[in-house]
Amino acid sequence: MARLGLTGLFVFLLSEERIPHGKTLALLTFGIAAFTDFLDGYLARKHSLITNFGKLMDPLADKILMASGFVMLVGLGLIEAWMVVAILSREFLVTGLRLLATAQGKVLAAENLGKHKTAWQIITLLYFLAYLASAEPLLSPVAGVLHWPPASPAVAGRLLLLVSLVLTVWSGLSFAWKSRRILGEG
Repeated sequence: MARLGLTGLFVFLLSEERIPHGKTLALLTFGIAAFTDFLDGYLARKHSLITNFGKLMDPLADKILMASGFVMLVGLGLIEAWMVVAILSREFLVTGLRLLATAQGKVLAAENLGKHKTAWQIITLLYFLAYLASAEPLLSPVAGVLHWPPASPAVAGRLLLLVSLVLTVWSGLSFAWKSRRILGEG
């Protein structure tokens, strides 16, 4: 649930131009929110706290965080809308399948491929957020020493987006294929 609250704060910080160091704070907030995904899973497994609620809410919180990040990047002109439509389409497909499964008394937990997809999406978003934050006074001295960011995030950003998109589509198709019995019963 903390990830959902952090997502709201992240969107506010990234969208509000009047906040000093807003992009840097958005980067930090997103990083913390992404870390809660790892921490939540680790603690649940370590203490045997795996619940149906967690199986449903953890992926949903991930989707809301990732969707918010990608939508914000479209609004900032860093990525094209069609990329976000592809990502969101996969997320709606998987969420719909989970809802169908729930209606049938089943729970579809996140798969490893979906976890890899989420990890690459996080890396991609962190890259773009770091690019934005590097222009602010708080991070610009560090960025200058590292000779970063590039003039535009084009090459590395495109590569990260490509990896994220391929894993997103692949994991969506894989999830749909493995869930095909639910589609037939729904």
